[in-house]
Amino acid sequence: MGLLQTLVNGIVLGGLYSCLAVGFSLVWGVLNVVNMLHGSLIILGGYITYFAWHSYGIHPLFALPAVALLMYLLGYVTQLLMINRVVSQPVLTTMTLTFGLDLILYNFMTVYYSATPRRITLDLGAIDLGGIAIPVDRLLGMVLAFGLTGMLYLVMRRSRIGRAIVAVRMDSAAAALMGIKVDRIYAITFGIGALMAGATGVIFAMVYPVTTNLSATYLGKAFVVCIIGGLGSVPGALVGGIVLGVIESFAGQAFGPQHALTVGFLLMLVLLVVKPTGLVGIKGYE
Repeated sequence: MGLLQTLVNGIVLGGLYSCLAVGFSLVWGVLNVVNMLHGSLIILGGYITYFAWHSYGIHPLFALPAVALLMYLLGYVTQLLMINRVVSQPVLTTMTLTFGLDLILYNFMTVYYSATPRRITLDLGAIDLGGIAIPVDRLLGMVLAFGLTGMLYLVMRRSRIGRAIVAVRMDSAAAALMGIKVDRIYAITFGIGALMAGATGVIFAMVYPVTTNLSATYLGKAFVVCIIGGLGSVPGALVGGIVLGVIESFAGQAFGPQHALTVGFLLMLVLLVVKPTGLVGIKGYE
């Protein structure tokens, strides 16, 4: 495989990784909550999309808005009713709570859906660009991933909600004095994180098999992307996702696909030592 083909594969994969991690990064950066539920939320979005396609013939592109809205509501209610009660506690407390919620959701999906891998097969073929072959389903997934990540960036930069989230991220006490309802912003932020996880599940269901066995893998990749790119920002997730995707692509080509993830984790460890804020992170938010 040529270097250019490997690079393109890495960029396509990196786009998916960016969408996978941006919601996780946002929740971690704003709420200081390590959301152990994130991987299972991605799988839940994928399962809903699969059964909507298999049972009712609903195309994933049409299912995407409904799944995203449903996951937002789930995340909003979960944060408002449960996590907000302990959000001011040490990070280990919130991590334990989300880990417990993850176990509940993981076991529910395993029992109800089973762990059998499921995938939506669209049979879109591949396109050839000067000898570079790109499967159309992966290309479509990359476009959707970049589009969703870009929309979130615009929401964070241009909307009142986005500015309120940034204000809470910078100084929650000062934001409360300015009249911002911090608990509600926390719930909205967690809802956005769940929305992005569910949307990622829709995209992944079109590209990869969906199974609960992958929830821990997706969570681990979200960690790596956040450390590489920088915590709590959309550009950080975008840069971290692309870097991880390209590195895994070249590492898989050089050492075999079984070692690609190991190389990504090694990069994460190196960055933790030499640049804890990540490639585009801000000091004070590592």
